[in-house]
Amino acid sequence: MRLAQSRSYKNRGVIPATGKGKAFGTFGELLQGVDGENGLDFLVTFPIQTHSYATFYFDSEMDSLQVNPSHKKKSFQLISQILMDHGYPPVGRLEIFSEMPEGKGLASSSADLVAAARSIENCLNLKMSTDYLLSLMRTIEPTDGVMYKGVVSFFHRKVELCRFLGTLPPLTVVGIDEGGKIDTVQFNNTPKPFTQIEKKEYHFLHQKIVKAIAEQDVKSIGEVSTRSAQLNQKIRPKRLLDSIICISEEVGGIGVAVAHSGTYLGILLDPRRQPYPLQLEQAQKLMGQLSDNVTLFHSLTFE
Repeated sequence: MRLAQSRSYKNRGVIPATGKGKAFGTFGELLQGVDGENGLDFLVTFPIQTHSYATFYFDSEMDSLQVNPSHKKKSFQLISQILMDHGYPPVGRLEIFSEMPEGKGLASSSADLVAAARSIENCLNLKMSTDYLLSLMRTIEPTDGVMYKGVVSFFHRKVELCRFLGTLPPLTVVGIDEGGKIDTVQFNNTPKPFTQIEKKEYHFLHQKIVKAIAEQDVKSIGEVSTRSAQLNQKIRPKRLLDSIICISEEVGGIGVAVAHSGTYLGILLDPRRQPYPLQLEQAQKLMGQLSDNVTLFHSLTFE
């Protein structure tokens, strides 16, 4: 669904303007697989307190559209279409700053796109529906559900919402990066050779995490996330997964989480538990024996 407007921008009294937008990233996914009931690839988002920030400068006197960093081609494609759909010339300058590294499975690309769209919306006082934004993103790449204010079950290859699940309780991730970069578009377009038994298990895990998030049940959230990480070893193996599962058990964590199509993995801790400071200290020390770069991430609770 495209929302082209009939009036030319020249008739609206548009003057040079600036707008800002932001979107959160994710620590991979709490669950990702193929549902045995419908056969669709799906994921359950894991929103974290890291963001992409975008600033859009519009001036009709400019003669081109610029994006910085210049390699953000997907953002260029998105904002060009938004401007033309709403009767504006494809001119202006988009600046993007992301707290997430690229190619790691932290939803950096999806967050860039949503932040860019929101910056134009803010700059030109547009009203863009989520369905419209999804229709644009669907033409660009498989997408994480970072446009929703909470956790969602999302058909990422179809770029379509499955279900809004609510929000997460506070969680800390003690994460490490195994290195390298992954082309998530290529990964998501690769058929997943899961057996019918595995697909049925994904359906069960999907139901379990829907209930767990509704009830704020961190134990079950951790169980689903850990099992999803294990099942994903068939597709995108993490060499350190078994080691961090052992560390999680040793420090009393609630489980592990991974970037299914990326390179990050980490231990989940509940900061509301009494021994949390000691758990965190121990987890950082033990994870530091596996990697020189241990990073803390925190769930986004949308409070």
